[in-house]
Amino acid sequence: MSKAGFVALVGRPNSGKSTLLNQLIGEKVSIVSDKPQTTRNRILGILNRPQVQIILVDTPGIHRPGYRMNERMMHSVYEAMKEVDIVVHIVDASKSFGKGEQYALDLVKKAEKPAILALNKIDLINKGKLLPQMEHFSKEHEYVAIVPISALTGDNTEDLVQTIAQHLPEHEFLYPPDYLTDQQERGMVSELIREKVLTHTREELPYSTAVRIEEFEESEREKGFVRITASIIVDKDSQKKIVIGRGGQMIKVIGTEARGDIQDLLQAPKVFLELNVKVVPGWRDQEHLLDDIGLV
Repeated sequence: MSKAGFVALVGRPNSGKSTLLNQLIGEKVSIVSDKPQTTRNRILGILNRPQVQIILVDTPGIHRPGYRMNERMMHSVYEAMKEVDIVVHIVDASKSFGKGEQYALDLVKKAEKPAILALNKIDLINKGKLLPQMEHFSKEHEYVAIVPISALTGDNTEDLVQTIAQHLPEHEFLYPPDYLTDQQERGMVSELIREKVLTHTREELPYSTAVRIEEFEESEREKGFVRITASIIVDKDSQKKIVIGRGGQMIKVIGTEARGDIQDLLQAPKVFLELNVKVVPGWRDQEHLLDDIGLV
């Protein structure tokens, strides 16, 4: 009998959830950045093994919400933990336990679902520091397993897969075995653009940016040509200047790199990508705009 089920990847911002998702799937289905709140929507990544299908749900980093956008993000975390079969609680083992991690731990407890603790980033720490952390978390919650991993290097991630598989319910496959993700192309394109904005603006620009796809013209896709127009949304004029850059250099770099990734994603040799930067003060509290960018 085959096994299949949903598994929520939860944890603090920058704990490595998206990196782990991409490592396990073997493809880029979630954008990765060292900035908090990179992941804003639940993203399904589907991992197939002989007789086992693991449907991974990447969730936004657990944090106390300050804007309507953040409230929606945290709502998606709550909903994910209610609906899945297993919760994988990912902890950055290179950081000290603090109030933020306690907050995340309390949510895992409240979910009342079988939970696996993945102590991530073991490539960054002395292995002697692992045992005290394992003892601390095992006293705090009754995890079904504790697995030290490195999502970046892939170290022990196969052990994590096998541990998840052991605790999945017996069930026929829920998705075709060639599926990797349920994400729509438009959403993935907007996320690839946002990733480049986060990468190149670094500390200059807060994470108060969004990308809205205005046009996705693929009538000539069979000929290998796709036309995309997207708006990068920011809060302030000063942020717009940062994204555009001196002489338009920053927006050019963002567009060039995003275009390359989009061509790979769509398998289209020619992608025309037009990027605009729009200032929308307080956009993180505007319901209609949050709907437009697909933040449910």
